[in-house]
Amino acid sequence: MTPRSAAAERARLRRRVLAILDGRDRQFGNSVVLSMQALIVLAAASFAVSTLPELPGSLRRALRWLDFGIAGIFAIEYGLRLWAARSRLGYALSFWGIVDLCAWLPVLITESPAATSLRILRLLQVLRILKILRYNRALRRLVLAFRSARDELTIFAVVALFLLYLSAVGIWFFEHRVQPETFGSVPEAFWWAVITLTTVGYGDAVPVTVGGRVFTMIVILIGMGVFAVPAGVIASALISRDIREIETEIEELEEEIHEEREGEPAAAEAAPAAEREEALPLDGGAESATSGKQGEKGDKP
Repeated sequence: MTPRSAAAERARLRRRVLAILDGRDRQFGNSVVLSMQALIVLAAASFAVSTLPELPGSLRRALRWLDFGIAGIFAIEYGLRLWAARSRLGYALSFWGIVDLCAWLPVLITESPAATSLRILRLLQVLRILKILRYNRALRRLVLAFRSARDELTIFAVVALFLLYLSAVGIWFFEHRVQPETFGSVPEAFWWAVITLTTVGYGDAVPVTVGGRVFTMIVILIGMGVFAVPAGVIASALISRDIREIETEIEELEEEIHEEREGEPAAAEAAPAAEREEALPLDGGAESATSGKQGEKGDKP
């Protein structure tokens, strides 16, 4: 095997490994994706159960070994992705590269007896739940919808912060004289503004004046309308993306049909030409045979 063919074979193998890990391989892709999703859910459940204070020691050790095994599988996946990546440094420093690294490295580090002071790093393994975004198409579509609608969402975030500020100032104006311990300043009133705009209130900060209650009703009504905007923006982005995907598929089908139609006349023209070419030797042979017979007749006395 020549060096060029060996390099081509390695490149093909890397593409195959990435296709399998990303679920694009027809033979093993779906199995790998489903297995990784099951491991992510199992790891999240194991971490949650391990925080129970009354958990028996034997079960806690079993969960620790389970977590260690899942981290080992994630480490193997990280190594394969790092090997198959076009730019290894680029993958290692990318968002998904960091998520993949945090899915296994904190577990292996904190299992070391000398790393008791680094147990805080174990919290980083919570980031492994983000890996499910990579293996779920619906969640990937949602993330892409957020990206496509980031300008509208940025404007909404600015408007929401502006409303929060106005709500905090308004409730402070109506309530700070009557309830100085609850609404003594605008920063203290921000807690009330957040829970009132996003929900119907928490109950620990309640207006008692008439003006404050009327203002609260207005804020709740505004919050019901304003915080429903992101849902519409995301839904619109999802629909627009679906439309673009359908249009792309239609264009690809039209190109294929156009190529097939262009190929049909060429094939139709090539067929008679081929028939004529095949017939030429036969006609030539017949003519030569006829001329030969005529020559023989002419030679006879």
